[in-house]
Amino acid sequence: MATKTRVYLAGDFGAESGRVMAGAFTGRRLTLQEIHRFPNEPVRLPDGLHWDALRLFHELKNGARAAIRQFGKSTVSIGVDTWGVDFGLLDAQGGLLGNPWHYRDARTEGMMERAFRLISRAEIYRRTGIQFMHVNTLYQLFAMARARHPQLVAAKTLLFMPDLFHYWLTGRRANEWTIASTSQCADPMRKTWARTLLAKLGVPASLFAGIVEPGTALGPLRADVAEDIGASHLNVVAPAGHDTASAVIGAPLEGPEDAYISSGTWSLMGVEVSRPVINDDSLACNFTNEGGAFGTTRLLKNIMGLWIVQECRRAWKAAGDDLDYATLTAMAAKALPFSALIDVRDPLFFPPGGMPERIARHCRATGQKPPDDKGATVRAILEGLALSYRETLHNLERLTGTTLRRIHIIGGGSQNELLNQFTADATGRLVSAGPVEATAAGNMLMQMIADGQIAGISEGREIIRRSFPQKVFEPRDTAAWDAAAARFAELQMKRG
Repeated sequence: MATKTRVYLAGDFGAESGRVMAGAFTGRRLTLQEIHRFPNEPVRLPDGLHWDALRLFHELKNGARAAIRQFGKSTVSIGVDTWGVDFGLLDAQGGLLGNPWHYRDARTEGMMERAFRLISRAEIYRRTGIQFMHVNTLYQLFAMARARHPQLVAAKTLLFMPDLFHYWLTGRRANEWTIASTSQCADPMRKTWARTLLAKLGVPASLFAGIVEPGTALGPLRADVAEDIGASHLNVVAPAGHDTASAVIGAPLEGPEDAYISSGTWSLMGVEVSRPVINDDSLACNFTNEGGAFGTTRLLKNIMGLWIVQECRRAWKAAGDDLDYATLTAMAAKALPFSALIDVRDPLFFPPGGMPERIARHCRATGQKPPDDKGATVRAILEGLALSYRETLHNLERLTGTTLRRIHIIGGGSQNELLNQFTADATGRLVSAGPVEATAAGNMLMQMIADGQIAGISEGREIIRRSFPQKVFEPRDTAAWDAAAARFAELQMKRG
């Protein structure tokens, strides 16, 4: 990587790991290099499951320091993207009141239903356009309000995870729009906080900071951070702070007939639209309208994703059988097709722990024989994901009135060629896989726009197409998938 080019740093935090990436822009192509990778492991404490935010910030600085040593003053800026819905609470002096809770903590169970007693499901959706998941920030805060939690009582500012890291880097408190929009606390039409909704649930709207657009320059590093990493010249830019929003910016979409799947722990499947789609049909389908860059909206569906495979692997490793993902996928490719049809949306699969047993329980509850080995288990999960993508695609087409002809699979899951082929087969659409590093690339594109190096997203996506190869998967045995989808629908009807 040539140090004479302009270099941008992305702090990219996922549910399993974080990393600092460097991107060198030559004026035509973007070249990425992983500088520092580290685990992102939740910590279970007596009061619940938490993220180790202080450790994550420490690792972010370690990565930035290593990048500065390598590239020096060629580095221009840094921006952070993370998973959604989780947050830190600050006191009046700006101190963190406690390590942020993990969205998989059990404290939000039942909170949606309790909230609906105070304000209807339809009204919440009409005001926010966000899909209903008990992990949403709204229900995390509602749980704290009901409990009169001391942190909420003492809190003066709420910062979502990327906002928290930006605050620690710069001292500036701001809520970036794409991450704020996922919380179910914001009005997507006005790009303001849904204050009436928050008041009805006892959540103080005064907690929320001002909203800034992706691509906003937040300022230079705080003096102590600059000294620590050796980079007084480095600026901080808010990219699209939600990792999916950054991934969509980094996806080589070519027009309204393109859909995307950001594939990883979660699968986020959707389209980019010019304005939110909030109506009875989108509510019935539980689709979400999340903020994008330059006034766009991500109309999408959260699907459980490769979390189920990750948890199976963790369970098998704990039992003494440590198989990597490539080996498990190769085993799945050899397994019998459609031996068990798994509905990956079953809430049974949401909590961590005991995933192989949960799959067996799901199969028995649906009158199916559980998979009899690891390969069959992984294949059933991947087939279940592909069938879920098929249903989501049809709903997207109905909601937008657009025939979707291509699906771009981006992110780490795009490396799973078996799942890519299943997706093409199940949907009957061309699938284009890559780039793997769409999130980091999209993060950097917003920094490049802020730096005046490119004019906008269209130019950025052309750079992505030039810089990163994509592999195309064409539909094959669609008749077998049609039959499996019909059988899958029958199982769903039996479950009610």
